[in-house]
Amino acid sequence: MPSGPLSLPAHLCLLAWDTDPARLSPLVRAGALAELARRGLLTDDDGIATPLDLDSRTGDAVLDGLLELVRESFPHRWRAWVTLHARLTLDAVREQLVAEGLLRAEKHRVLGVFPSVEHVLADTARADSLRREAHQVLTGSVPAESVPEPAATALALASAAGLPPAPDGSSRDRRGEALTHRAGASNPAFAAVLRELRAGLTTAAPMPSLTRGR
Repeated sequence: MPSGPLSLPAHLCLLAWDTDPARLSPLVRAGALAELARRGLLTDDDGIATPLDLDSRTGDAVLDGLLELVRESFPHRWRAWVTLHARLTLDAVREQLVAEGLLRAEKHRVLGVFPSVEHVLADTARADSLRREAHQVLTGSVPAESVPEPAATALALASAAGLPPAPDGSSRDRRGEALTHRAGASNPAFAAVLRELRAGLTTAAPMPSLTRGR
């Protein structure tokens, strides 16, 4: 799970690529918020996502873009940020993945007139590998305590977004909570933020989509 040069939201984007686009945006946004919280650049102030200062940067365009948005906006709770302008973060992640060669941007015209861009997977092997690993962890094949904290963070969020589909939602909820505990094993404050993000994903209502294309 999260490894190499890609950020947590980029990994979540690949992991959930076939998910309803209306659910993909909040999941990717939650990943970006979690990564900023894990790095200490967003802190919790009585439930409000609060920038640490005005100057910190990560060097990652996706994370820095979100950090700037939070700084320039009215204060909001973590749950609100899961969906508020979430498409901006998804668009930035897709650009990042295109630059990395993991997605391909294909231009076409809607109704033969309106220009549009559809994003398709260019590296299906990597996405499939992420899904296999996630399935093993989320279905309980791997003990939660043996999952690295970054991977536990990603999969705690994925489970809150309904991945993978499970016949018993309560078992997925228990697994998600176990992974949340694991992700915050060395930082209880981060675990509290992660629970807020999971709650935001659980209540995020999918919006109608005119097309499956991204």
